[in-house]
Amino acid sequence: MKLIPALTLAFACLCLSTLAREPKESDKDVNYDEARLPRYDLPSLLVTSEGKPVTTAEQWFNVRRPQIMSLFGNLVYGVVPEPAEPIRTTFEVISTDREFLNRTGTRKDVRIRFENSRGSDEMLVLVFTPNNAAKPVPAIMKHSFNSTHGRDFDAHPDRPGHFRNGWPIGDFLQRGFGFVAVYQQDLVAHNEVEFLKSIHRLFYREGQSFPKANEWGVLSAVAWGGSRALDYLESDPDIDAKRVAIMGHSKMGKAALWTAAQDQRFALAISAQSGCAGAALWRRKYGETLEKMVTRFPYWLSRNAWKFVNNEDDLPVDQHMLLACIAPRPVYVHSGVEDTWADGRGEYLSAYHAGEVYRLLGKKGLETESSPPVGEAILDSDVGYHIRAGGHSIVPYDWARFLDFAGRHLKAAP
Repeated sequence: MKLIPALTLAFACLCLSTLAREPKESDKDVNYDEARLPRYDLPSLLVTSEGKPVTTAEQWFNVRRPQIMSLFGNLVYGVVPEPAEPIRTTFEVISTDREFLNRTGTRKDVRIRFENSRGSDEMLVLVFTPNNAAKPVPAIMKHSFNSTHGRDFDAHPDRPGHFRNGWPIGDFLQRGFGFVAVYQQDLVAHNEVEFLKSIHRLFYREGQSFPKANEWGVLSAVAWGGSRALDYLESDPDIDAKRVAIMGHSKMGKAALWTAAQDQRFALAISAQSGCAGAALWRRKYGETLEKMVTRFPYWLSRNAWKFVNNEDDLPVDQHMLLACIAPRPVYVHSGVEDTWADGRGEYLSAYHAGEVYRLLGKKGLETESSPPVGEAILDSDVGYHIRAGGHSIVPYDWARFLDFAGRHLKAAP
């Protein structure tokens, strides 16, 4: 029997029965009161680790941004190691349906396969493009909780213009956008605790059977898969790979921001109710905290992240810095009034403080520290935001605002 790191078995019994983000009745210590927030100071975006001010774009890209990305990689999400031997990657379009949704769109099922002597793994990526738009089109790629292997992405029999999962694919096609679905569990399980069957094993060195403390957890594996899907899109003549947005909701909103920060080929990022380890500030300790995350989902982040449980002030980064690393590319953050677990106010403040870098790079950030009124979207900025009534979900209003924001920046032509 192979041993796994200490605490894994104890965590696993709890985590495997836990839903993705629902707060528990037993969480009596969770703070939902702004008056009880701890005093905190955010790490400086535009001061280097050596204490030197950053005043130019060159200094940001050559010095400060690499420092921040290294800290996030090694201390929070985990870095992707160099594989012990090269990984062969192949793309195969296994089916094409040019009559999807009453001939308004084309669906391609694409298999991406990874292989070396340590094993093989594969993803099934779905690509939808409008039939009546000039090619290549911009697209929105979604890290998806819905499996690409079942019927969730078939046309809904009773709701014209929608997938079976309820997403409004007809709106994407009508607005001139492609849509790409990447299933979050193709390469790693939702709450992986052993990493013996995941994509990680193809990267292991001789004798290794678990990621090192600074190496990738679940979210970094999901992000890596999104980049491999973009590799394929660079070869697809129907998609403009330079105009692809990455988006996600909840856990996948966390992954979307980390994907966009790492892979600068993505033209835009959309984070929906991503909360802790997503857009929300760690230091507020409002709603979900690092302690709650690593208790339920110990390996979503790197093991190094555990060291900062109840010591978030010791982290040399906070999430406004992750959003800033997406600059100058546009980023959109979405919150819900009743989604207190995800800390909508903390998500807005993170987006607001990231604007310091956007302005340095000649872009437009959020103009005020005050959150906008409920239901009022900020679209005329490179940092967009809205908070709407309701809880943890993506509703038609949200989809419409995402498409509005992406349409402004990616120039989709209906």
